[in-house]
Amino acid sequence: MRPALDFNTLKVFVAVVEKESFVGAAKVLEMPTSNVSRAISQLEEKLSLQLIERSTRHMKLTQAGHLLYLRAKPLLDALEQTETELTLRQMQLKGPLRICIPNEIGPALLGSVIADFACQYPELEISCITNLSGLESLRDDLDLAVIITRGQMDDSDYIARHLMTIPCTIVAAPSLIQRYGTPEHIRQFETLPCITTVSALKGAPWQFVNKKGGFETIKVKGHYRANSGEMAGRAAIAGVGFAILSKHACQPYINDGRLIEIEFEQSAAPLQLFALYSDRRFLPAKTRALIDFMQQKLSALPLAT
Repeated sequence: MRPALDFNTLKVFVAVVEKESFVGAAKVLEMPTSNVSRAISQLEEKLSLQLIERSTRHMKLTQAGHLLYLRAKPLLDALEQTETELTLRQMQLKGPLRICIPNEIGPALLGSVIADFACQYPELEISCITNLSGLESLRDDLDLAVIITRGQMDDSDYIARHLMTIPCTIVAAPSLIQRYGTPEHIRQFETLPCITTVSALKGAPWQFVNKKGGFETIKVKGHYRANSGEMAGRAAIAGVGFAILSKHACQPYINDGRLIEIEFEQSAAPLQLFALYSDRRFLPAKTRALIDFMQQKLSALPLAT
């Protein structure tokens, strides 16, 4: 089977024809004249045809060369136009932008942020879904996924950009403290009633920051599970169990006495908000702009660290 023609070689051929010289084509293409001559010779050898009649004074297209020029020129022009359009599309803040954010905390933190971004760039067609699928959502033809995690994030093939750290604390209702006493060590939560998650945060055990800055995992007695911070907070106030909650979210209940904050030498691991996308090299301007916008707005919130 005859090997396929190379577009770069055709580009050299077209430049030679239009500049009517090898030297002129070399200047336009910014390459040595010897490389231009070699490319034409290789093209003729591949086709087993003479394309250009050369002499010391002039060059002339053969019939085959003329046909190749007539067919190749429109193809190269179309390819160049496509490349230009793709580059502009990569740079412009317009067109579809498909994102996924975690439900509950996502709308609370990012609802106004994404709405403001949409107002600032009205040519964008933003589609936003809310779920807890995290990394999996990027496989659903989405441009960006915002995930929330606690402790060490799992390795993945995606690029993760940190957006926000949300401090957390251990709380319990006064009635629960009265029944079980105040824990003095995090290992006690292995036998005490605790409020955990079903699938949010992968239903992971509780994590605490150790003295070295790493994470220590405790498999708590999770007899009440909920994928909602609001549900977990209500259950904690009712005395269902001990809970790790966002410090900002439960501070009003700590202030009015409905919840008691329990402090340990090892603090509860904070929640981390990340923006995930597939490849930094080809990240479209619209996706990069949204990430920058979210990071800027979230850094100004009082609960961020």
